[in-house]
Amino acid sequence: MAQQSEVVFRFLAEPTDVNFGGKVHGGVVMKWIDQAGYACAAGWSGAYCVTVSVAGVRFHRPILVGQIVEVSARIAHTGKTSMQIFIQVRCGDPQKQHMVETNHCIISFIAMDQAGYPIPVAKYEAKTQEQKALEQYAIKMKEIAIQTESLLQNTLDQGD
Repeated sequence: MAQQSEVVFRFLAEPTDVNFGGKVHGGVVMKWIDQAGYACAAGWSGAYCVTVSVAGVRFHRPILVGQIVEVSARIAHTGKTSMQIFIQVRCGDPQKQHMVETNHCIISFIAMDQAGYPIPVAKYEAKTQEQKALEQYAIKMKEIAIQTESLLQNTLDQGD
């Protein structure tokens, strides 16, 4: 079975996606990120996957109702059982070809067996300069996510 290292979702932002300000709600965008990330992780691993963390979420601009939205997800790095996926969200006028980035992040997934235990995933090998740069970014974001969790635990332990 061939591994899928990238997926792209394209759709129109709908009126049901907006917040009280009339822009697409950030939580809706996070749902799209999780869905595209899952499709990429499952396509790479050939297994059910669960979200572990989202790192470096950065919102640059709002998405408006009626705009075309593109959520691209691609493998940036793999560990033994984990996959770090670079997500880029872009939007634009559906009648024009110009798309602009609205946000990006690294989302991490773990492949699971039917009993809910982590299983190994195939190793990703970055080939191009861009892939290698994204892999280094993903590794750093994974380290930051681990450090953040440790910081929280240490802070809570000091409060005892």
